[in-house]
Amino acid sequence: MKTYSQTFGTKNISIGISGIIGVGKSTLTNFLGKKLEFEQYYEPVESNKYLEKFYGDMNKYAFPMQIYLLNHRFKQHQQMVWSNKNVVQDRTIYEDVIFAKMLWDSKLMDDDDFSTYVDLFNNMTNFLHRPDLIIYLDVEPEEALRRINNRSRTCEHSISLEYLKALKEGYEDWLSDISPRIPVLRIDWNEFRDTEFVIEEINKTLEIRKGLVV
Repeated sequence: MKTYSQTFGTKNISIGISGIIGVGKSTLTNFLGKKLEFEQYYEPVESNKYLEKFYGDMNKYAFPMQIYLLNHRFKQHQQMVWSNKNVVQDRTIYEDVIFAKMLWDSKLMDDDDFSTYVDLFNNMTNFLHRPDLIIYLDVEPEEALRRINNRSRTCEHSISLEYLKALKEGYEDWLSDISPRIPVLRIDWNEFRDTEFVIEEINKTLEIRKGLVV
């Protein structure tokens, strides 16, 4: 008999797929969604009106880009909660703060903008139902860059190995902070794994942590 997490809702199961740029989050979201018959939610890559502008002028568009993403993910998260369906999501709202902090550390976002962003982020996430599980796809920056180059998205041409290394460090800090509050399943994704393997790992983690099995 299934039991369900009370952190997300009374019925629906929510799984987030996280990791640095280029690891294959969208692909796994698609495979898991089809295999488990979960509704799938994706990042706004094609519809993001700030993405190309941001990569062209990071100083100018850092703050509006992060606000756009935060707003989109908040709306998406609430849609998942009220959909009354099991869902799998390509990158969660909780990861947004990693990118904002990197922009601030790099002096691409000023102190006032970052402070405003953090306040807004905290206000939003304090009222969210948490997902049942976050799957972190652990990939070395060199391999992530190879995958980015292979998929050849125009807006990603400026992404460097140094940026991906810094992003991975940001994710490691974030994982230390988030894992006591939300169950995290960390999978070595330097080589793609079979979807059935991932489902087995999901079941093991949720059964141990929450008594929930998909």
